[in-house]
Amino acid sequence: MRHRVAQQVEIRIANPRDAAVAALIKTHIAYGEAHYPAESNHHLDVDSYATEPVTLWVAFEGGACIGMIGLKALDHANGELKSMHVLPSARGTGLANRLVEDVKAAARTRGFKALWLETGSRDASAAARVLYERHGFAYCAPFADYRLDPESVFMTLTL
Repeated sequence: MRHRVAQQVEIRIANPRDAAVAALIKTHIAYGEAHYPAESNHHLDVDSYATEPVTLWVAFEGGACIGMIGLKALDHANGELKSMHVLPSARGTGLANRLVEDVKAAARTRGFKALWLETGSRDASAAARVLYERHGFAYCAPFADYRLDPESVFMTLTL
């Protein structure tokens, strides 16, 4: 049985150019590329995280990066969840819930009125969709620069 996420996991804003963080971002990208066609992947790479207005939170356990989530400002009232990923070894521990809760709290602190996200429509993203539904996200039409894509689903949450 897996342990529940407790005090030994620290979630903090991280530098995407840190080698361990960059490796986690690359793992996230590889997961998307393994399950979706290139034109349907909307992940950010290390350079994008370092140059775009996105805050990246990373979960550390014993110095190892085990999960991440990003928050991108779309405008003064709306934010987008980006790059939610938890390593298989940490799945089922409650870490994903903690990451989403932390970003929701940060979005509220920043004055955002709504959060938006894009995730995959295939089975590879089923657990993510269930997670977002549990957090109150509802399905919606494409937002921002996204276009209708059978490989994508879009969700939003009023804060």
